[in-house]
Parts: sequence; C-alpha cells; structure tokens
Amino acid sequence: MIRNNVAELLSSKNYLQEVNLKGWVRTFRANRFIALNDGSTINNIQCVVDFEKTDESILKQVTTGAAISITGTLTESLGKGQSVEIQVSKIEVLGTSNPDEYPIQPKKHSFEFLRENAHLRIRTSTFSAVMRLRSALSFAVHKYFTENGFYNFHAPIITGSDAEGAGEMFQVSTLGLENTPLNEDGKVDYSKDFFGKETNLTVSGQLEAETYAMALGKVYTFGPTFRAENSNTTRHLAEFWMIEPEVAFNNLDDNMDLAEDFIKSVISYVVENYPDDLAFLDNRLTQEDKTKPAIERNDMSLIEKLKFVAENNFKRVSYTEAIDILRNCKPNKKKKFQYIINEWGADLQSEHERYLVEKHFKCPVILFDYPANIKAFYMRLNEDGKTVRAMDVLFPGIGEIVGGSQREERLDVLKQKISDLNIDEKELWWYLDTRKFGTAEHSGFGLGFERLVQFVTGMGNIRDVIPFPRTPQNADF
Repeated sequence: MIRNNVAELLSSKNYLQEVNLKGWVRTFRANRFIALNDGSTINNIQCVVDFEKTDESILKQVTTGAAISITGTLTESLGKGQSVEIQVSKIEVLGTSNPDEYPIQPKKHSFEFLRENAHLRIRTSTFSAVMRLRSALSFAVHKYFTENGFYNFHAPIITGSDAEGAGEMFQVSTLGLENTPLNEDGKVDYSKDFFGKETNLTVSGQLEAETYAMALGKVYTFGPTFRAENSNTTRHLAEFWMIEPEVAFNNLDDNMDLAEDFIKSVISYVVENYPDDLAFLDNRLTQEDKTKPAIERNDMSLIEKLKFVAENNFKRVSYTEAIDILRNCKPNKKKKFQYIINEWGADLQSEHERYLVEKHFKCPVILFDYPANIKAFYMRLNEDGKTVRAMDVLFPGIGEIVGGSQREERLDVLKQKISDLNIDEKELWWYLDTRKFGTAEHSGFGLGFERLVQFVTGMGNIRDVIPFPRTPQNADF
C-alpha cells in the first residue's frame, strides 16, 4: 500500500479513501485520539481509534514519542481545529517509547533543556518548524544564485591561510600531542606533519572563490566554516555555514545591490511557501513578547518584519555619517552604550548596529566606506587613503548579517597592505597571481547562514537554528 504523508492528507478532500501513515505520536487522549506527526508539516493529523475493536496490548504501546503505522479511512472532521481526520482500522507499533524515560513530553520545555537533548528536540513543534525553514532557506539560496547565472564553488575546508586575519582558527594536524617533533628553534616542525606545513580549518572560502570568479565570472560558496573564538554569546558558533558570492567586474554599488536583492529573494521565498511554519513561530514570538517589559517588545510581528524587509529598500549610509549619528545620540551621550563612541575610527559593536537599524532608521541599513585599519587586508583602498570599499548589512535584532567589500585588485597596493600587516607574502603567492594576470575590479560578501535563519525564524539564540551546535566546551552529539 502506498504510504501517504500528513501534509498531503490535511489538504485533501478525497474523503473515504483508504490511507496509510507512518509517524510519531505527539499525544494520545482518552484511548481514542492520536495526534500523529511525520515531519512533513507543523500540523498533526488526528487519528480516531475505536478502542473496543483494537487490541488493548497495542494501545498500551501508543505513547508519546512512539513510532506507529496507521491504516484507515480519511474522513471530514466534525471537531474543531482540523478539516480531516482518519478513522483507524489498523495500528502497528513500529518502535515503542517508554513514557517514564522519554524527555520530550507534551509540555513546555526550556530551550536550554532542549539543547541538552539536541538529538530529540527536532520532535518538538518549534524545532521542526525552524529546521524546515532552514532547509527551505538553503534551497532558496541555491535557487537564487542558479537563476542569476552563478556557479557553485566548493571551497576547501582545510587551508593554510587565514582569510580574516583574526588568528582564531582550529588547527589540523596528524602530529601527536605527545612527543611532537620540534625544529632547531624549538618550535613545532610542521615539515613532519601530513601537509608539510601548518594548516587549519577555514574561516572563509572567499580567497579561493575570488580566483574562480576571475575565470567563471560569478561564483558562490555555501559550506561549513570554523572559528575558534572562545565566545559563549547568543550570536556565536564554532562551526557555522557561510554563503559567499564573488563577482568579477562588480564594484561596491553592484555588491550592495546584489546583497539586498539576494536577501529579499530568499526571505520572500519562505514567506510565500511556508506559511504554516511561519505562523506557528510568529505566534510563539507574540506569546514570548507578552512576558517582556513593554520597552523590550517587538514593534512588528515576525511575519510583518519579514515582509517589511522583503518589500522595502535598505538604507545606505556611510560609516562617517553613522559615527556622527551614534556620537550624538542619547544612549551615547548618557553613556547607556557599553562601548561609548568618542571619535571616528571606532569599531562598531552590535549595540551600535542595532541602534541604527531599530531606533534611528527603523529599517535594514547598509553601512559602507569603513576605516581601513579596522577591516581586512583584501578590501579596496579608497582614494582618501583612510577608508576601504567595505559594506555591512545590518538587520533588526541581529546587527550585522552580511559583511563584504570590493576587493583590492591593484597588485602594488595589495602587496603594501600585506606587508603593513606582517602577513607572509609567500603564503598568498597564488592569491597575488590573480592580480598579475588579467586583474579587474571584483566584489563579494559573506552571509552567516545561521544568522539568516535566526532572523527568519525569530529565534533568539543562534544555537537553536543549527541541528547540533558547536560551542566552547560543547561537542556532544
């Protein structure tokens, strides 16, 4: 018999057909009503059991979390909350679940508790909705770039270069922690290591993607990246996914256009195609807001916020203008900011970014032309010699969601910047080669996928939008 799924049956009006469903029990009430979910939708389907015609020993095994197979007849529901239900003719228990041990009971659980049970939290309505939307966003990313003439590029995960220059990288080595070979200077002898040199897990595929953009025109990466930052905030992960397009012949304005169009496109896709999951998470956020002080509540619902971003232009503001706004704003003058803005050149923090978005402009903001000394070496130097053609896209509730720039295509300028930062030019010989042979202006950006999922789902902690979060002192599952 063909197996059906819950999503298709809930939208069906083909009553009196015999159907078969396999899924997991959410609740079983009064030995009569089974709420069954198979992951195809946020919604459960009600299965009505005739307990007088069903073996009691089977009914005792139908507990929350059990995997079962239901055969029966699809009928129009007379109850509230659902349009159809299944009149059960046969139940088969595929996998039992001990109700005394199963941690995901039909009650409210804290997110911290669910993180401790990350292997089972997907059984909850909240996390199933979040992960379906994560999957939808992933599809929308590939859909957008494919339809716009980009080629998907698989950047290496193991690298010998630090694209960000932050030095917070996980080392890759086959050398033992005991009896590590040393050279004459008493330092680790990496010539004895697997790759013959010091290597790490990548923080970005950008540098490699640039080389491919200079032949294929438009490429993008979408893969895992790693950062060994000892941070336990709601915004940081040690392992996360990055989306990084690189486009030959694009300048900074083109880059800002691309980022804005891309973000609007993927958000519009999930709004149009996943209304049930968004409605559930929208209601969750509304209920959560009721427990907060009025000043901390969201001005817009989740769905309103998504539509607002998708349907309105982003405000473009230079770093210099932003500094003037922040220096003269009340939170700064009254020292409400943790990091006070005193002068041009300050590195903006999340609190500053969110003030610009949520309080001052009240819309997504793209900041551009940052001071050269707070940005990476590969960003193109402006004619003023002080700023670079960098840009950050700032979102409400998150702050920076996209960081990008026009890349420095001039060999002499790039070599000077590398020298000023004491970066070993020999490590980047291949990157510099692209400036020797057919150099041209080009641009790109990086978008942390989990921050995008956070924004779309309304989840407050980045650890709740990735299946198994990797953070300091936490690599379970």
